[in-house]
Amino acid sequence: MILTIINFIFWFSFALIFYSYVGYGILIWILVRIKKLWKKPAPFIMDEDSLPQVALVVAAYNEEDFIERKIANSLELDYPEHKLELVFITDGSNDLTPDIIRKFNKIKLLHQPERRGKVAAMNRAIHQVQAPIVVFCDANTLLNKECIRNIVRHYADPKVGGVAGEKRIWQNTADAAAAAGEGLYWKYEGALKKLDSDLYTTVGAAGELFSVRRELFESAPEGTIIEDFVQSLKLCVNGYVLRYEPDAYAAEAPSASIKEEMKRKVRICAGAFQAMVLLKDLFNVFKYPIVSFQFISHRILRWTLCPVALITLLITNIIIVAIAPSPFFTLVLILQGAFYVTGITGWIFASKNIRLKAVYVPFYFLFMNISVFIGFNRFIRNKQTVLWEKAARSQSHA
Repeated sequence: MILTIINFIFWFSFALIFYSYVGYGILIWILVRIKKLWKKPAPFIMDEDSLPQVALVVAAYNEEDFIERKIANSLELDYPEHKLELVFITDGSNDLTPDIIRKFNKIKLLHQPERRGKVAAMNRAIHQVQAPIVVFCDANTLLNKECIRNIVRHYADPKVGGVAGEKRIWQNTADAAAAAGEGLYWKYEGALKKLDSDLYTTVGAAGELFSVRRELFESAPEGTIIEDFVQSLKLCVNGYVLRYEPDAYAAEAPSASIKEEMKRKVRICAGAFQAMVLLKDLFNVFKYPIVSFQFISHRILRWTLCPVALITLLITNIIIVAIAPSPFFTLVLILQGAFYVTGITGWIFASKNIRLKAVYVPFYFLFMNISVFIGFNRFIRNKQTVLWEKAARSQSHA
């Protein structure tokens, strides 16, 4: 009886992990293919005269080393100049960032000495723009020239409330070893987000680049940690969908080290648990059947059950081999052990900024799941501040 229960826990844990990281992607790929057989996607046609007014809102905190490059990039965007308003908000910055921005008369500067966090800055900025489409991006990213055009074409569909852009990580051999795992993760995430969007809606936008219809923007509570994720999914709560546009991207340098990436990842994980509370409506599978399915499958399982399932999978495997050894379970235990040894080895190498391609995947997988536990601890102890401690980024692309 006990062995039967342990076997059940083992297989349930395995199925949960497999579904979350592999099976869900396969399932929605199949569903998207079936959908396209029955319904061809409508072409987006938007001529020059019908392009909407757009406000590009850039949140910048103490970015004096990069801000001029960001300004140049913003001014080079391929969009009619008279239809693009540039708004930079630098609340709390105590370096030269506001002074540098003031030199450019094409940019509207919003600045106040008090620092209350990015969400407060965004809530303030939204009331200072008149354009019907607002695009938010970070000051430490560079956008591709066609970015705005590729975003706004989705708004030809009235059910689209927002559009998420793609996050890309610059990499070269000079970057920290952490960069490889970070870059692979975002490529994987981008593929899943595109499938989610093609099926029904993307479940959450990254703050590096996302847009919204101004009239639908819902101010997040000022204590919100991952405001971009919450604000973008509030659109789904209100009956709209969020599209994903891979040809509109924000590129940024990777974290300078594994320590810096850990700070960023833990903050996101702490915010994820807070977001579940703020977005509790999306757990109502009767009211939001498709969105709930996507939200739980793509996000919630990874933030809650999967990290625990990794532990139960290993523990039950050890117990089964100890009580009733078999070639299959012994092999699985060996493979699990090899995976964790490889991941720990990768972590050691990453902490020394040594790149070792063979350990990228197990290392970053282990790294992400440990971050979930640390983030949860911060959330329940209310120790995660909304004021973002800026992670150092690699300077190899600056």
